[in-house]
Amino acid sequence: MKEVKKDHSIGEGTGAVAGAVSGAAIGSAAGPVGTVVGAVVGGVAGAKAGGAIAEAVNPTEYTTHFKNNYQTTSYYNRDRTWDDYSPAYDYGYKTYGQYQGQKFEQVEDKLEREWNEAKADSRLAWGEAKGAVRDGWHYIERAMPGDADRDGR
Repeated sequence: MKEVKKDHSIGEGTGAVAGAVSGAAIGSAAGPVGTVVGAVVGGVAGAKAGGAIAEAVNPTEYTTHFKNNYQTTSYYNRDRTWDDYSPAYDYGYKTYGQYQGQKFEQVEDKLEREWNEAKADSRLAWGEAKGAVRDGWHYIERAMPGDADRDGR
């Protein structure tokens, strides 16, 4: 039971950060006060979205699934390790909540622009990471009711 609660908290925290960043960016159009209000509102909304994702997709199970299967994917490069692919799957998990309701292809350009900041110590360039990020998105989409892209890719 503690593991589920911890995973739910991770999902809420991830969603809160993504929501706060998005809300602050949107609110900045209204000036400094708008930035703060946008960050607060976005953080609350993001925490709810992150919590819903964590309820549908346990983050620990998500990571375990990909850690056990990444070497069988079409995009796997045997010169890369789990330490290279893990940040890509994490990025898929974290950004799905931020862009929930949109298809991966609709936000792919944004994800690509932000990959270098998100990739941590991964050696994957976006072209190598994209498949893992997309697989992460689709894994969550299959678990979430009413998602935008249920084609099973």
